[in-house]
Amino acid sequence: MSDTFATRPMTPIETGMKKSGRLKRPVSAVLFDVYGTLFISASGDISTVKAQWETGETARQLVEEFDIKQAPADLLNRFFHAIETAHARMKAQGIDHPEVETDKIWQQVLDTPDNARARAVALYFEKTVNPAWPMPNLEATLSRIQGSDLRAGIISNAQFYTRHLFDEFLGEQPETSWADPDLVFYSYTYGYAKPSLYLYRLAAKQLAAKGIQSDAALYMGNDMLNDIYPAQQCGFQTALFAGDARSLRLRKDDKRCEGLAPDIVITDLSQLNKYLFEH
Repeated sequence: MSDTFATRPMTPIETGMKKSGRLKRPVSAVLFDVYGTLFISASGDISTVKAQWETGETARQLVEEFDIKQAPADLLNRFFHAIETAHARMKAQGIDHPEVETDKIWQQVLDTPDNARARAVALYFEKTVNPAWPMPNLEATLSRIQGSDLRAGIISNAQFYTRHLFDEFLGEQPETSWADPDLVFYSYTYGYAKPSLYLYRLAAKQLAAKGIQSDAALYMGNDMLNDIYPAQQCGFQTALFAGDARSLRLRKDDKRCEGLAPDIVITDLSQLNKYLFEH
């Protein structure tokens, strides 16, 4: 595999925002978004990814790397068409914000029963168009949480390769280290994507089973619509992560975000200590 596939270090781009706000009450649990919050995400979202593909260069590299017998433009069109078709079918079944399984989409596009090949293509695609890197102070922040009495988890739009990145960056999965296994909610395993309330409601139910009310949990993400809006709808306290201009999404033009404000704004993961442990 060519060295264009290799993960390269990135640094956040300042947003101009400052740490601010206060929590309503001390928290007993903290849950995180992944891309743009725990990991620097180079592209930010799928619209940017699609724009990159439309230059043709990424698709050409992918075709060459895996000896795919399709023209790059055809591969591009089939990939996005397959996602759009799957989304339409799932919406017809009543899923408000559908999520596909990317490896199965690639199996369809490549017309192959070989899931391992489809996963290799999907991982190459993701690392090429949307490189990721740990946010500053990630490991220290998670280590502090792991050594505390806090319950922790994830609610994230994610795919199978998200697990690959945790292994690559931290050497282990959240469920085997700092996170409760029953508080990890990746969109691809449930078929629902944020900003659907579905994953947040599941998280609230699991927290309640542990004796933790929703308002005693803090959810942190970088997107006012995908993260802050649904988390608040489900009663969580919220933290907007404004640590990287690439992925910060204020969504001021969306009516659901009118008058919406997080409880706190964080610009570096290390700032969480003040809110989680110093009270």
